[in-house]
Amino acid sequence: MKPLKKTIVAVAVLGMTLTGAAGVYAGANLEKISAYLNHSIGIKVDGVVYNTGKTLTPITYQNTTYLPVRAMADVLDVPVQYDAKNNLVLIGSNPGNGQTTELTNVKYSDAERKEIKSAFAKFDGFQTPYAPTQMEKNDMYQKTGASEDGVNMLFKHMTVYISPRDYSHGYDSKSVTLSNGVKAKWYTPDDTDMLGFQIDDRFVTISSPEHSLSRAQLEKVAVSVAQLK
Repeated sequence: MKPLKKTIVAVAVLGMTLTGAAGVYAGANLEKISAYLNHSIGIKVDGVVYNTGKTLTPITYQNTTYLPVRAMADVLDVPVQYDAKNNLVLIGSNPGNGQTTELTNVKYSDAERKEIKSAFAKFDGFQTPYAPTQMEKNDMYQKTGASEDGVNMLFKHMTVYISPRDYSHGYDSKSVTLSNGVKAKWYTPDDTDMLGFQIDDRFVTISSPEHSLSRAQLEKVAVSVAQLK
């Protein structure tokens, strides 16, 4: 399986969706081409046929076929992330850019704690505030707000959504066990991986919308979610 992974992922790199990359590369680093979405090509991995749909549709350009790397990485169970600072696509569990899963404590100010508690207080029977107590060392808490059915916490590199509802229903998912023994699952409703798990009477969903944090990093952060004192 390893040679297959290396071959497919290598040709798939060009297909990765890089949030915000277009603005960075605009001008000298962007070249306009004419390519085709090739709906006639199917994908089979280890004998399993995958429904390409809109997220796995190959692109044909100058007799070469390109596949979206994030979708293929999920199929092949290969970690992939985007280093926005260095404009690099990182593939594999040890991409060699020095990135670690080192965590640091989140130091919420009194005003931020009040903001978080106020968001949870909008829901009857759901007033107890929960929040990550740790984050990746290069991350930063930004703000918290309440939606119609949950509380959304925004960090620089991740989003933490806490709700009475499990939003993973209806999506293909992959089960994982966090380091604290909690059962969780990965699912991808669009092009962003979501980690969902239940804690007490609520469901937590953690993601990195800009794809700068890996699954391993988000799983470590997930372990730190607890009642906010």
